[in-house]
Amino acid sequence: MASRFFAFMVSLVKCCLAVSLVFVTLCVIGPGTFIQAQANPTASADKMNAKLIIQSGEKRHNFSIEIADDDATRAKGLMYRTKIAPDHGMLFDFEKTEQVYMWMKNTYLSLDMLFVSADGTIRHIVKNTTPLSQSIISSGGPVRYVLEVKAGTADRLALSRGDRLLHQLFTPPKAK
Repeated sequence: MASRFFAFMVSLVKCCLAVSLVFVTLCVIGPGTFIQAQANPTASADKMNAKLIIQSGEKRHNFSIEIADDDATRAKGLMYRTKIAPDHGMLFDFEKTEQVYMWMKNTYLSLDMLFVSADGTIRHIVKNTTPLSQSIISSGGPVRYVLEVKAGTADRLALSRGDRLLHQLFTPPKAK
C-alpha cells in the first residue's frame, strides 16, 4: 500500500512540474505573449505598426516597422518568418551606442541590415544576408539601431552610407 501511495505521489509531482514548466515557458517566450499584451496593449500596437521614412538624397521611402526595444523582441527579431513585405522592416533599438553583432539563426528570409547611429544616419549596410547562418554580422562601428528589411531593398532604393532614417526615436544631428 505504501509503495502505491509513493508511486502516486511521484506521478503527481511530475505532473505538477510539467504543468509549471509549460506555464513558465508560455509566460517567458519572446514578444507578444498574452501577459505582455494585457499589460499595455497600446504600447504593443505602437511597436508592431510604427511608421518610418528613409531619406535617400531627395527621395523619401515610407516603411511600416516593428520596433524591437527589449531583450525578448531583440532576441527573436524576424526569426521563423517566411515572408516580409517590400516596405516593411524591424527596427532594433539597443538603447545605447555601441558595436552591434547580429546573426541569422532561425531566420528563413534573406535580409538587408542597415546599421544606424543615434541621429538616424546610416553608418553601414550589409546586403543579402544568408538565411539560417550563425555567422556574426558586425555593425562595423558603434551604432544604436539596426533596421532589417527585405533583401534587395538597399539596392532597389539605392541606399547608401549617410542616408537618414526619420522617426521620433532618432535624436536630431547637432548643428556645426
